[in-house]
Amino acid sequence: MALLDGLLFLVVLMATSWGALALGHRLPFPRPWRWCAVGLWMLAAVSWWLMAWQGARLGSLLGMGVQMAVLLAWWRRLTPAKDLDWAEDVAHLATGRVEGERLTLDHVRHFDWQAPGVATGSWERRTYDLERLSALDLFVSNWGRPGIAHVLISFGFTGRDGQANDFVTFSVEVRRERHERFSEIGGFFKQYELAIIAADERDAVRLRSNVRGERVTLYHVTLASEARRRLLLELVGSANDLACEPRFYHTITANCATLVFAMMRRIIEGLPLDHRLLLSGLLPGYVHDHGGLVEGYRLSELRRLGDITERARQAHDAPDFSRQIRRGVPGWYDEMDSQRMTRLPS
Repeated sequence: MALLDGLLFLVVLMATSWGALALGHRLPFPRPWRWCAVGLWMLAAVSWWLMAWQGARLGSLLGMGVQMAVLLAWWRRLTPAKDLDWAEDVAHLATGRVEGERLTLDHVRHFDWQAPGVATGSWERRTYDLERLSALDLFVSNWGRPGIAHVLISFGFTGRDGQANDFVTFSVEVRRERHERFSEIGGFFKQYELAIIAADERDAVRLRSNVRGERVTLYHVTLASEARRRLLLELVGSANDLACEPRFYHTITANCATLVFAMMRRIIEGLPLDHRLLLSGLLPGYVHDHGGLVEGYRLSELRRLGDITERARQAHDAPDFSRQIRRGVPGWYDEMDSQRMTRLPS
């Protein structure tokens, strides 16, 4: 009987906690009213537990079951929004189209950040020659939480002069409303929509290294040319789908690492699941173990040599920002005399 009581208490505790967090993050009421609703929810849960403690276990389970059924019915009716007052940095998705070998992205963010949330700039329509797609890099931006980081995917295009000097960076992130702040906990409870953003590399990298003060590491990814192209088009296609049918962001199942992994699994068959996919800061280790990073280096060496934080800060206003941050990164080298940035063969 003691075991049964213990299990009942655990069930009530877990249901109560989940329900309180769901109501606290998603009820469309002002904060005081949300707190009142959470309080009433918890009070009801305590009453069911008291009933069970007094011997009315069946009644307690039925009462809690009805309470949870009502909550779940409301929860299932929550749908992601398409048109809200979005924060400026996630106002547009990376929608685009392919015509022959030309990829046109409708909205590429080109901001000059002065402080978090403060920037000048615009969204631009840009066209890329898929035949000149020559590089794929992984940026990992860490703000001090072990195992937690933000992942950016950057595609490089070789210009007619032979230089890899045109980069577009994709970021999978929360699509916040203008008044919202990011919360990892809120990401578990349908608080945000999902966004795939395309940005100029100077915008996306400097925002994290130079403005937010995060530590940014660059890893060159040795993906075959056809797979590289497919990944780029998968990202654009997913952004197009989101523009038609929005989805909720989820801190674990639909984030910057897991969404890209799902795309890669469609490109490369047999990629296994791994706990490091749930902790985006550990993603480079997964890629390294499956032969996706430059060969001949330990992961610790790639991390050390790929730490571009200080170089990004020094090259803040440099016109060749992308070239400067890649100096010394395995997979890239500089021919200083000709001022060219060339990618080593993948």
